This record gives sequence, C-alpha cells and structure tokens, in this order.
Amino acid sequence: MLSHVVTYVPEEPVHDAAIEEINREAFGPGRFTRAAYRIREGGPHDRALSFVALNGIHVVGSVRLTPVLIGETPAMLLGPLAVRPAWKKQGIGAALMRMSMEAARTAGHKLVILVGDEPYYAPFGFRPIKGHQIEMPAPVDPERFLACELLPLALQGVQGRVRHADFAEAC
Repeated sequence: MLSHVVTYVPEEPVHDAAIEEINREAFGPGRFTRAAYRIREGGPHDRALSFVALNGIHVVGSVRLTPVLIGETPAMLLGPLAVRPAWKKQGIGAALMRMSMEAARTAGHKLVILVGDEPYYAPFGFRPIKGHQIEMPAPVDPERFLACELLPLALQGVQGRVRHADFAEAC
C-alpha cells in the first residue's frame, strides 16, 4: 500500500509523461477539442509556475500555468488541474492551486483566467468574466469562464481574443 504522504515540487520535464496520463484519466480524448487546449497548443506552459504533487516518485496531481495575451494584455491561463482518481478529496488540488496562484503573484502576474467550475475555483478568487469583451478561440460556457485578479482591477478594460503569448509573438 502506498503511503499518503504527498510533497509538492515545481514541474520538471521528467514529469511530462505522468502528467499526460493524469490528464487523459481526468479529461479523456475530448480535452483536445476544448478552447483552453487550443490555446495551449500555441506554445509551452511556464514550468516555474506549474507544480506536481508527488507520492514518492509517483506524480499524483498537477497544475499548469500558460502565458497568454488577451488582446494586448498579458495574463496566465490556469489548467489543466488534475489529480489521479485514487488521490482525490484529500486537498491535493487545492494545495496545487494555492502554490500556482502564489507563484504567479510573486512573479508579478496580474491576471489569471480559466474555464472551470465556479464553486471549486471561487475560494481561490475566481469569478465569472461576464460582461467583458474577452473571446476564447472556441465557444465556452460563460458561467465557466473565470478570472482571478491578482492585482485589484486587473480585469478592467481588458478585451480581445485569448491566445498563447508565444503564438502572438510569432504572428
């Protein structure tokens, strides 16, 4: 039986295969058609702001932050956040969220967006982006399109299409 001791560390390339397996378990093949996935295809996530939960050497959860532009405004796209089924309901996802959000704040980022369930993400400061002129590259449920202002009023005046920051630089 595995011990339930979990440690949290910044993500490294050695974790990639396990993270992909966790995301496959959590989201299935439909993940490739989602708006957030399309953005992530535009370039890499920021490993310095992405974390894994480990039980020994086994990855049991992960969260990633990806640099994006909303129009001309820099932001971070959170996700995927996933925890292996046997490890759910133990606070691992919440711990990963706290770590990634604090890392983003410390790095000077002002705004984080995601597509997810408001009841889960609200305790971390996320609110619906209703009434803003922000467009994802594919349709998303407006109730699930959320933002967290790491700096007060960071969302004020933000508008435009969301795209990967590296993709935007290449255009």
